[in-house]
Amino acid sequence: MKKSDAATAGSEPRIRPQLATPTDLKAEATRDIAGAMNGILADVFALYMKTKNFHWHMSGPHFRDYHLLLDEQAVELFAMTDPIAERIRKLGQPTLKSIGHIARTQRVLDNDAGYVEPGDMLAELADDNRQLVMRLRAVHSVCDEGGDIASASLLEGWIDEAEQRAWFLFEAGRRGDSTGH
Repeated sequence: MKKSDAATAGSEPRIRPQLATPTDLKAEATRDIAGAMNGILADVFALYMKTKNFHWHMSGPHFRDYHLLLDEQAVELFAMTDPIAERIRKLGQPTLKSIGHIARTQRVLDNDAGYVEPGDMLAELADDNRQLVMRLRAVHSVCDEGGDIASASLLEGWIDEAEQRAWFLFEAGRRGDSTGH
């Protein structure tokens, strides 16, 4: 038995310090905001993976353009993950811890199909990004209610980025008619 084990043998196990970070926001607000932000984090990881999946499995006459577009969008999505997680930690709350945690939390649907038509890939990702915009706006409201202007400010930039991704995907998937249908 190690010396440290002997010192604690028969006594209560040591309680590790909490991950709480001092903040002037109310505890209920930090809990609510962090919970909503963890949902966004899971969705962003899931959308990143789906975007990379479609990037890797793209085919067809527009392969190069679509392949590069999806790679650019995946980089943008991945770049969001650390600021989201760090914002949650700045609120003194825990963040996602594993792929399983992401899978239990995400709302973006996976696509494990063996083959997806390129136009369907673009349409699905455009829809996922539009849904992400709605969720980001909902989380912005939670931040406003809790007085968290720092998180709200970050969300505003991510809303604009997600709207742009959806726009580019929509335009890339147009079939050449004036209505986009």
